Amino acid sequence: MGKLTAAKRKNLKTSEFAEPKERKYPINDKNHARAALSMVSKHGTSAEKAKVRKAVKKKYPSIK
Repeated sequence: MGKLTAAKRKNLKTSEFAEPKERKYPINDKNHARAALSMVSKHGTSAEKAKVRKAVKKKYPSIK
């Protein structure tokens, strides 16, 4: 997984996040999408989990 520095994260489009309004859980590549799923499963609410799963499935259908 490529390192996502603060500067790179700031330059990501809003659409590159699973929760775009809060700019949480970047899903700019498959590795970050997998990391977002992992992090939300540990720390997210039920609503966040659903949003992140839906965003990842839409962008990367091959990730289960």
